[in-house]
This record gives sequence, structure tokens and C-alpha cells, in this order.
Amino acid sequence: MTRVLADTERCEGHGMCEAVAPELFRVGDDDVVVVAPGELAAADLENARLAADSCPMAALRLV
Repeated sequence: MTRVLADTERCEGHGMCEAVAPELFRVGDDDVVVVAPGELAAADLENARLAADSCPMAALRLV
């Protein structure tokens, strides 16, 4: 069971995660990431990792 946790205090709304995996992430009107709720499907795991790795603020992690 893997999910994505977002550190909303670190997020600066760069949108790299949304660019990599728009099905999993979006940047809200307040410039803070919103993560799709629940467990990641196996098919989404690689995109979630790429999105977390692309975050310049290291605000995303997989747990």
C-alpha cells in the first residue's frame, strides 16, 4: 500500500508534479499542491515517483 504525502508548508506551487502526473496532482488556487486521495494504483506508482523527484521543494514523498 503506497500513498503520496504532501508537505503543504514546503510547497511553493511550482506545478512540476502536476505537469508530470496531472491525474495525481493539481496546484490549487492557493498555490499549494492537492494530492489525489487514497492508495496509489500500481499503474500510477512510477508517475508518482517521477513527480515527487521533480518537486524543487521536496514537498512530496511516497509512503
